[in-house]
Amino acid sequence: MRESQKNFKSPPKRFQPRGLAILYEDHDILVVDKVSGLLTVSNEKVKENTAYYRLNKYVRKGNQKSRNRIFIVHRLDRDASGVIVFAKNENAKRYLQEEWQQFKKKYYAVVHGTLSKKEGVITSYLTENRVHKMYSVNDPKKGKLAKTGYKVIRESKKYSLLEIDLLTGRKNQIRVHFSEKGNPIVGDKIYGEKEKGIKRLTLHAASLTILHPYTKEKMTFEAEVPAYFKSLVNS
Repeated sequence: MRESQKNFKSPPKRFQPRGLAILYEDHDILVVDKVSGLLTVSNEKVKENTAYYRLNKYVRKGNQKSRNRIFIVHRLDRDASGVIVFAKNENAKRYLQEEWQQFKKKYYAVVHGTLSKKEGVITSYLTENRVHKMYSVNDPKKGKLAKTGYKVIRESKKYSLLEIDLLTGRKNQIRVHFSEKGNPIVGDKIYGEKEKGIKRLTLHAASLTILHPYTKEKMTFEAEVPAYFKSLVNS
C-alpha cells in the first residue's frame, strides 16, 4: 500500500454519498466500498439510485455547472458489495480498462454445501441468453473465456466460505460458476435458490490491486468482509 493511500483520510460520513464509503480519492481515481442493493450504473427502471449518479453529485460538490465527473471502469452486481474503482478523467479510464485483466481482484462468498475439492480453478466459456442470464458453453467461439480461482476458508455442514480470485472479469462469472458446480452462492435469487431468513447475496469484492493510471504505483484497496458471511458459516 503506497504512502498516499495510508495517509488518505476519508471525508466525514455526512459528506459521503449514501451507500458508498470513500476508500481513496485523488485527481485520477475514486475508490469506494459499495453496499449490497445499490446499482453501479442505471438501468431502464432505475436512473438516480446508483453509485455512478451519487458519485457524480459528490465530485461536483453541489455545483451543477461543475465539469467534474466520474467514468465507469467496471461494475459490481447490484446485490454484491465491496470495492469499485471509478476514473476521474478519460485517460485514467482508458488505462484502467486496458490493463483490467492484469489487476488482482479478490472476492469472498458463502456457497451452499461443501466442496470436495477445497482449492481449484473453474474454467468455462460464458455467453448470455435472451433474458440476459449467463451460462457456460464448451465452444470458445460461442462464449468468452472465464476463469475463477477459489479456496475454502471455512465450512459447516450447510455452507462454505470461499476466498475467490477473479482471474477474468465476465458478467455474473462467480455466480454462474458456483451455481453450475452445484454450490450456488447463498442469497442468489437468479442463479441459486430463494431461501427464508437470508438477508442478502453473500458475494463481496474484498480487495483490488491496480497500478495507478498516472504514477504507475501498485495500490491495493480493501473493504472488510461483512460479519454476516462468517456468522452464516459459524451457525
